[in-house]
Amino acid sequence: MGYEPVIGLEVHVQLNTATKIFCSCPVKFGSSPNTQTCPVCLGLPGVLPVLNREALNKAILAGLALNCSISGYSKFDRKNYFYPDLPKNYQISQYDKPICGPGFIEIQVNGENRRIGITRLHLEEDAGKLIHAGNVPDGCSYVDLNRTGTPLAEIVSDPDMRSGDEAYEYLLKIKSIMKYIDVSDCNMEEGSLRCDVNISLRKKGTEKFGEKVEIKNLNSFKAVKAAISWEIERQSEILDTGGKIMQETRLWDSDKNRTNGMRSKEHAHDYRYFPDPDLVPIVLDMAYIGCIKNGLPELPDAKKERFISAYVLPAYDAGVLTSSRELAGYFEETVRGGANPKKASNWIMGEVLARIDDAGMISSFPVRPAMLSELINLIDNNTISGKIAKAVFDEMAVSGKSPGVIIEEKGLKQVTDSGEIEAVIDTVISNNEKSVNDYRNGVEKALKFLVGQVMKESKGKANPQMVNDILIRKLK
Repeated sequence: MGYEPVIGLEVHVQLNTATKIFCSCPVKFGSSPNTQTCPVCLGLPGVLPVLNREALNKAILAGLALNCSISGYSKFDRKNYFYPDLPKNYQISQYDKPICGPGFIEIQVNGENRRIGITRLHLEEDAGKLIHAGNVPDGCSYVDLNRTGTPLAEIVSDPDMRSGDEAYEYLLKIKSIMKYIDVSDCNMEEGSLRCDVNISLRKKGTEKFGEKVEIKNLNSFKAVKAAISWEIERQSEILDTGGKIMQETRLWDSDKNRTNGMRSKEHAHDYRYFPDPDLVPIVLDMAYIGCIKNGLPELPDAKKERFISAYVLPAYDAGVLTSSRELAGYFEETVRGGANPKKASNWIMGEVLARIDDAGMISSFPVRPAMLSELINLIDNNTISGKIAKAVFDEMAVSGKSPGVIIEEKGLKQVTDSGEIEAVIDTVISNNEKSVNDYRNGVEKALKFLVGQVMKESKGKANPQMVNDILIRKLK
């Protein structure tokens, strides 16, 4: 407890361009191994890379969304290292002149607002993929180079995070922003969003950073939190016993929930960076940057504030509804159909989100916004009760039918005829003499029981408010 964690993240975002960053090979996940390659992405002698303009534009758009400054002059460099999935034995990346400079994002953790600095966002090409499982003989690994040359935006944070919770919220925000601006699908299972953690410990109250450890092989947000917790405990124990933290790269073992040493940490000079001689520098004028900036949509923070002010929603509701651009659109379309904003929010956060795994896929949900608006309006005009509405919604989610059709087919219209309701109440009163006497003797919960019996007799169709009012009048 005497240590303060210092945490920074390196987030790799695969840009959703149709082709790779320096050649015309398609970017397709799941293709047969080594079928999406050419001499350029294989790094064969004599080939020349050519920058994909769309990859550049998406990187600039991502930088703008992260409040980054955009460089008028940037260049590509060769990052030299040797690994089986890197066919050229170097990676084309950006070293001292990245496309995007300092920026920041805002996160909220335990009710506290935190600003996390962005050191830089730079463009680079992805490496291939080693396959160690499946139909691979024991002791062997296969190499799939389909991913080689896929455009990456690497987002490097400042060391501003102090807990696994902050790192988790930071990643959620990065993912939300990247999906809002449609530069990536951010699918961690397919590798289009990947993250490395840099973490060190220092004595509380001191400014000097401790020795940094990098953690790789993190394939989920949950793994990031768990790896940070483990590493804090591991480093604390070493420091408490007078040991020293070695600067190294460690891998996360999700089966054993621990990190394991991989190699000593490389420094920049180990990569022998030098400008790529085959790629010209990137020179941008303000008009070009301004044109891309005009394509920025309303971002999550701005949309959340608008939802709070325009729809008078609680901050929590607004945060949930704006976590996904698609979900926010679903809500607004529901309100445009005439639904009360707070009631629409309640139904979406309760019934809708309970039935979908990914809010970004809400466009395929059978209950469309107009149908939800109709259902909420039918409750408000007393056509159906709230209880019946939930049963109707269940049917809508399965059949895709409108609420009006379902109500008509199943005869679910709410009973608002006072005479009909009185007849049911008279029956309930005569059949429940003990509960009637209990109520008249001051047992309030007896009233709830009697209301429940009336609703049961009417198969949930009786107007609840009318039931309550008439029942009380008759009992008195």
